[in-house]
Amino acid sequence: MSQMTEVEGRRLALSNLDKVLYPNGFTKAELLHYYATTADAVLPHLRDRPLSFLRYPDGSEGEHFFAKNLPLGTPDWVKTAVVPRSGAGETGRHVLVQDLPTLVWAANLVTEFHTPQWKADAPGVADRLVFDLDPGAPATIVECCAVAGWLRDRLAADGLELLAKSSGAKGLHILAALEPVPSEQVTAYAKALAVEAERELRPLAIHRMARHLRPGKVFVDWSQNTAAKTTAAPYTLRARPTPTVSAPVTWDEVEACTEPEDLVFEAGDILPRLEEHGDLLAPLVEPGSARPLPGAAE
Repeated sequence: MSQMTEVEGRRLALSNLDKVLYPNGFTKAELLHYYATTADAVLPHLRDRPLSFLRYPDGSEGEHFFAKNLPLGTPDWVKTAVVPRSGAGETGRHVLVQDLPTLVWAANLVTEFHTPQWKADAPGVADRLVFDLDPGAPATIVECCAVAGWLRDRLAADGLELLAKSSGAKGLHILAALEPVPSEQVTAYAKALAVEAERELRPLAIHRMARHLRPGKVFVDWSQNTAAKTTAAPYTLRARPTPTVSAPVTWDEVEACTEPEDLVFEAGDILPRLEEHGDLLAPLVEPGSARPLPGAAE
């Protein structure tokens, strides 16, 4: 059963609003309400970036699948972009979430939002750096915070200001705004920093992805900067056992983290945090905040 509504002049059919998406009873109507009430913070981090959807229409315990091509029935008013794919000469058409109606329409698909580190008008030209700090059990986000603190200080020495957000899953994402630069250069810089982190923080950090090397360590995933990869967007809900959010956090919160629960934020936590802090990741999208990548080729 669908319910028709109007959002900023656009007619939308919202379906199955009472459907429970998370084991704690969080419904699709609550998911849509979350995005509608946090849209002012969410939209700047999605705008102009071709989206990849990680859909979970049967709830967080149901099937999850990535979808990059336009969903069937995409309204003709939804903005899209043709972007390159990893195959030689291959392209795909992706959704651009430019406004509130598109955000609500996309949220109705029940999806995580994942974005590349570049915008649709300049594929493969990054405007931000990201490290995905992924703990291997028994390590947790607590150990990720220690690695994040080292990276913040190390990159500050290179003139970059790092910002932090929870991944909404197990780990931590740290990001910096960059003046546009080819993704290959950002990837090379990030890998060099990950190797340095492994050397300086041994045995806590590791830069290699191999699973057998990672128990008890924090994988400093530098490869998220590769042009073909995407990362969970700021403020996206995650398909986890509870409606957790990839939520911006302060460095004070990072430094004070002693239990994994300290940096777990759910949908209901975000609006009060925005009222208290504003968008902690605003420097990623504000004019004048970007800095040159150290050592970038002219």
